[in-house]
Amino acid sequence: MLDNAQPPTALGLLRRWVVDYFNRHDAAACADFIVPDYSLHIGDTVFRGRDTEWLPAVDVQMKLFPGLAMTVHQTLSGPDWAAAYFSEHGASKGRAAVWSGIAIYRTDGTRLVSCVAQEDYMTRQRQLKSGLADPAEPPAVAPWDGAEGTPDPDAEAVVRDWLGADWPLDHPAIRVDDEHITGTPLRFATRSVDVRSLHSADGHVVFHAVYHGQYQGGLPKVDPTGQAAHLHCNGMLRVEDGKVSSGRIIRDRLALRVLLRERGGQ
Repeated sequence: MLDNAQPPTALGLLRRWVVDYFNRHDAAACADFIVPDYSLHIGDTVFRGRDTEWLPAVDVQMKLFPGLAMTVHQTLSGPDWAAAYFSEHGASKGRAAVWSGIAIYRTDGTRLVSCVAQEDYMTRQRQLKSGLADPAEPPAVAPWDGAEGTPDPDAEAVVRDWLGADWPLDHPAIRVDDEHITGTPLRFATRSVDVRSLHSADGHVVFHAVYHGQYQGGLPKVDPTGQAAHLHCNGMLRVEDGKVSSGRIIRDRLALRVLLRERGGQ
């Protein structure tokens, strides 16, 4: 008998990651849809190996937040990739927090093989310290029902040009980290941008890039010394009429702060 089963879509695999594994805290489920040599890239850190490095690292976080859950706000997908803008939320030692992230997953056609993600751990740190949780953003109405998008080279070109700007941005429709809550932007003068991953689907573009330049201020207890630094950044943007019109950006501010403080910039 012929097997007429269709191969899983990238978005379907991402759904299993969120629903079957993460929100159920079920590590055993991963064997069905994640390859053994799966890797997670988050900032300068890489966890290689599904069972040897990645699952143990996530388990540490799940033990800190026993009720940890993920809410998906937007998804995009192509033939061998899927991306999500999401929030994780939970309580640790009686203090609750919600923090956002953007992740890009790659597949081999049947299972997930890698992920590059950014999560706003600085905003989580702020909430746990203050004891006041930020409001959670609403979920996407149907995050798993969208069709695979059509690549949009024009939108990709617009985003590549746009990525050279300094921080902070002057764009009211693009949310960057938690700056819309705190009102304190990160100031960073961009010298160059290394675009490491970029995908498009029907006018939407998701990317991972590393900014190289000079820190100019905005991080707590770090003086604006003008030190050379790099900053990992993930974004999910909408392009309309040849311009970036809206979107969400998550940067690895916590790693930047650690780096600068280790150098004595405080």
